[in-house]
Amino acid sequence: MGKLKIAIAIGSTCMGCDMSIIDINERILELHEIADIVFWVLGADGKFADIEAMEDGEIDITLHHGTIRTEEHVHIAKLFRQKSKLMVSFGACSNFGGIPSLCNLTTPEAIFNQAYLNPDYNTNPEGILPSTESKDDGHTLTLPALLGSGLRLKDVVDVDYFIPGCPPEPPLIGKLLDVVVNYVKTGELPPKGTIIAEEKAECDECPRIRKNKMVDHFYRVYEKEPDPDRCLLEQGFFCMGPATRGGCGSVCIRANMPCRGCMGPPPGVKDQGAKMMDAIASIMATEREKEMTEEEVKALIDTIPDPVGTFYRFGLQNALINHRRD
Repeated sequence: MGKLKIAIAIGSTCMGCDMSIIDINERILELHEIADIVFWVLGADGKFADIEAMEDGEIDITLHHGTIRTEEHVHIAKLFRQKSKLMVSFGACSNFGGIPSLCNLTTPEAIFNQAYLNPDYNTNPEGILPSTESKDDGHTLTLPALLGSGLRLKDVVDVDYFIPGCPPEPPLIGKLLDVVVNYVKTGELPPKGTIIAEEKAECDECPRIRKNKMVDHFYRVYEKEPDPDRCLLEQGFFCMGPATRGGCGSVCIRANMPCRGCMGPPPGVKDQGAKMMDAIASIMATEREKEMTEEEVKALIDTIPDPVGTFYRFGLQNALINHRRD
């Protein structure tokens, strides 16, 4: 079969997904034996013109990470889809919109003004804005237009496989590498649409002890030290485990930090935030709800800061209601 051609394409990204690929350690040598990486912004000097010059389908596998936030990102996603046999949505941003999809709560104009004109964040008394066009060696460069939403990869192109996480943990990338190795040896692939993660919720693989206790206050992680053996949610720490897909190895929870939901919804769940709201409602002092005043109920709810950013930190674009409604 010869060496595969693999590309790593990007949208709006922090490059954490690139670093997670490096974190597979010595298995990167195994990847080198079976594949050539023909495009990787972090690791090689590639040009989009090189990809445009390729035959359609010449790239065997493209891993795409990052949210689709600009018209340029749309072009990149479509270009690599056209040139690739297989497209893998890699990481929370590409899968669910990621943290950049929280931009859905506002407008491109407001984001632009916040970045350049808000005096709390910069010194720009003359209100100077970047030019939408500039000249470079005689060529006109156009500033890519922001989209009104932070899109998932599958909103723009057809996707074959999905691997979640922010970033995907090395064991999951190892599973993806196993798929690639098997493809080289046998030509066989998993069913299209396969999510390379666990078919269960994070709570099902969490090692902590649960006692089904109610809570009457939620704490932020700096407010008190959690018991390392007990369920974080039952201690009043907001943990997204009940509404999050397993497969990450519970790395955050094992470090005494609550799950934030970067693996996306578990199987059978359409809306991760709605599922978590249901889980929260079931443990929030419901046995004495009738005795509580309206002020007490509000005070309890107010211990959950930034509800949208908490329930949909990594997946607002995945939600049933995923835009601001004026």
